[in-house]
Amino acid sequence: MKVLVTGAAGFIGFYVAKKLIHNGHNVVGLDNINDYYDPNLKFDRLAKLGISKEKAEIYNTISESTIFPNSFKFIRSPLEDREALPQLFKTEKFDVVCNLAAQAGVRYSLENPEAYIDSNVVGFLNILECCRNYDIKHLVYASSSSVYGLNEKIPFETTDTVDHPVSLYAATKKSNELMAHTYSHLYGFPTTGLRFFTVYGPWGRPDMAMFLFTDAMVKGNPIKVFNNGKMERDFTYIDDITEGVVRILEGERGQDEKNKAKYSIYNIGNNNSVKLLDFIDAIEQNLGITAKRELLPMQPGDVERTWANVDDLIKDYDYRPNTPIKKGVSEFIDWYKDYYNIS
Repeated sequence: MKVLVTGAAGFIGFYVAKKLIHNGHNVVGLDNINDYYDPNLKFDRLAKLGISKEKAEIYNTISESTIFPNSFKFIRSPLEDREALPQLFKTEKFDVVCNLAAQAGVRYSLENPEAYIDSNVVGFLNILECCRNYDIKHLVYASSSSVYGLNEKIPFETTDTVDHPVSLYAATKKSNELMAHTYSHLYGFPTTGLRFFTVYGPWGRPDMAMFLFTDAMVKGNPIKVFNNGKMERDFTYIDDITEGVVRILEGERGQDEKNKAKYSIYNIGNNNSVKLLDFIDAIEQNLGITAKRELLPMQPGDVERTWANVDDLIKDYDYRPNTPIKKGVSEFIDWYKDYYNIS
């Protein structure tokens, strides 16, 4: 297939693009490479895909990979660009689209709400319009576990009501699901939304707990432990996430009748909830450093516990996350030490 992967310089997008390439697909990556976190990490991810920083810095110019010359191309462009995006679809003639580009982060949405509307709502509308106008066979897009908001029922199931988001980021992701439903209904092309649960691993985002804790501990700084540590998360290793996303893009579905639906939503997580303090313990053990813990109250927009029920994904795509938290933490710390040259 020919696949558009938006957010290809991002954490999940980088891994999905790489796996699709290795599976024999032709991939075009798109990313605006904003400065929400250190752009050099994004450029370094792209370098692993054969796109130099010099090429990646140029807007709206397609660059060929030097590592995967016949399988990967990259273009720096924002989803909000209503001229460049349709031109890309017209030129490249994609079969399927994997939209992982978004303004991420729950807390940052309190500081810069406009960025979330521009990328996550306006940008997503542009993706939907291009999909309907250029005969896209399947749109797979990133939603988020944050849509569950104040839901107290555990584990979270896709049949749960998600009408009470507690951050603008969550609200934009809920809006994506509604918009996708509308376009599937009106124009008949399949859309699949994936509610990601706390993804971590090598090349991860610096604003996520795994990275923040490790970085602070290595530098001898205290770590911020919100809600006095009384938090639980369905931490999901990046390889497990990538496997699930690519299975859906490649259409390895079961034979269940519901798979013929044009509109689908899945949780994609580890199918388990881990206490935050146990997560910190695993980092301490791998680093050989005892964290200085700064206990703080719950942050606005945060939730106390997440846990994904992934039964539907197991049944429909034989998706089985299998990376234990200790192994995942170890893999991340090995990468962190190597990337930052820490002995």
